[in-house]
Amino acid sequence: MNSFPTWKIVVVALVCAFGVIYTLPNFASKATLEKMPDWLPTQQVNLGLDLQGGSHLLLQVDATAVTTKMMESLVDATRDSLRQDGDNIGYRDLKHSSTGVSFTLRDLADIDKARDRISSLSNIMPNGQRDTVIDIDDAGKVTITPSEQAITARLSAAVDQSIEIVRRRVDETGVNEPAIQRQGTDRILVQLPGVGDPDRIKRLLGETAQLTFHLVDLSATGGANSRVPPGSKRLPSLEEEGRSYVVKNRVMVSGENLEDAQATFQQGQPVVSIRFDGLGAKQFGRATTDNVGKPFAIVLDDKVVSAPRINEPILGGSAVISGGFNVEGAQDLALLLRAGALPAPLNILEERSVGPDLGADSIAAGKIAGVIGVLAVAIFMIASYGFFGIIADVALAMNILLIMAVLSVLGATLTLPGIAGIVLTIGMAVDANVLIFERIREEIRVGKSPFNSVQSGFARAFTTIIDANVTTGIAALILFIMGSGPVKGFAVTLLIGIISSMFTAIMLSRMLISFWMQRKRPKVIDL
Repeated sequence: MNSFPTWKIVVVALVCAFGVIYTLPNFASKATLEKMPDWLPTQQVNLGLDLQGGSHLLLQVDATAVTTKMMESLVDATRDSLRQDGDNIGYRDLKHSSTGVSFTLRDLADIDKARDRISSLSNIMPNGQRDTVIDIDDAGKVTITPSEQAITARLSAAVDQSIEIVRRRVDETGVNEPAIQRQGTDRILVQLPGVGDPDRIKRLLGETAQLTFHLVDLSATGGANSRVPPGSKRLPSLEEEGRSYVVKNRVMVSGENLEDAQATFQQGQPVVSIRFDGLGAKQFGRATTDNVGKPFAIVLDDKVVSAPRINEPILGGSAVISGGFNVEGAQDLALLLRAGALPAPLNILEERSVGPDLGADSIAAGKIAGVIGVLAVAIFMIASYGFFGIIADVALAMNILLIMAVLSVLGATLTLPGIAGIVLTIGMAVDANVLIFERIREEIRVGKSPFNSVQSGFARAFTTIIDANVTTGIAALILFIMGSGPVKGFAVTLLIGIISSMFTAIMLSRMLISFWMQRKRPKVIDL
């Protein structure tokens, strides 16, 4: 204990310097940080929704749309299976309902052949059962019913995909530290700190963004109430209210093959420039080559954005979508196309806006609680341990700086439960010092010298300190793994606080006491 190893002094100095340097940006304004050199740290602790204010949205994936799309895919697969290699099986009334797909065989002699082909559409699920049930009655009516497990799995996959696409769309808007997580079987919770007006976000999340390209059916004549030819459908115009187009059902090119989309200008008007991947470029080139002179409808979420005429083949895999956009509209459409299409519409079940006043009150309350906690602990330590208590208070201050520094570097989001974790850590931070100082007192009582008492006190308290902090750390780790949202925030600050408090108690306090004893060389320690 007569000396403190040089390498430990260097480590303690570097860690303390880290704590101070990376905490300081939290006391500067955004404008000041922007003027700072790039090599200086500028990360700040992000404030959560309950502190900064923002928007809270609870979304629900449209389960009916997911089921309908599943049934439509099953209809297409059934049609293809009945038309294999020119050996067609005659059928009629192929349609789907909310529970399954049905059709009627024209020839009862094809029952066995139809059963074999349709059975190939069924897959074995992880539970060992098939995902569809096939029933054929004596009249030749075939019913294909997906199992409940298959429908649940499809809905779960749709929710997972929706979460990823929502995350991409929100990230594109520049919102810092959004919280996007699953809630229940078909709901998505979206929390957007700092977003006071959620209207634009709602518009972005409410768009399915299914982009497809279709040929306009030129055989359709008459007005809006005229008959639509088989194999076509009537879609409203997005640009001109009251106008509609009759387009062919066949999708010539899908937005799934989109590689990039950017808002730009053409002839002074905002447009969206799109680029396809290799497969999409081939499909687009073939479609435009075979249909020169025909109108080509650009359809977004079952609305025709525009229907320009193909003047010449477009072979480069690039195209422009124009539709009377303003600048923000073009940017939003490009964002949606880049992020990808949602597998199903999202319905807004709940919407809340948290005002900044509530956040300011919460921050103020948290600061007051923190200050009171620090002062109470500091006064208690000085009253109980004198000069050693002052050293413990210095270690406590450095502990708080280290917690803030780590949170800043991680870009963590601080919420009210996180502040609670920090306040709790303030009380726990001096536990190790209390154990060490009490052990030193015991050594002094048995007649050991000051140097031996301090050395034995740190050595004997070490195991107890490790055990106490490890058990608390295990509880915090379980909270982090099993919890979500605010619970995780509490666990993160608690874990960081445990590690930093052990460092300041075992390393920093010991170094300061070592320096004091080398300088003063006391004959008696008044502890």
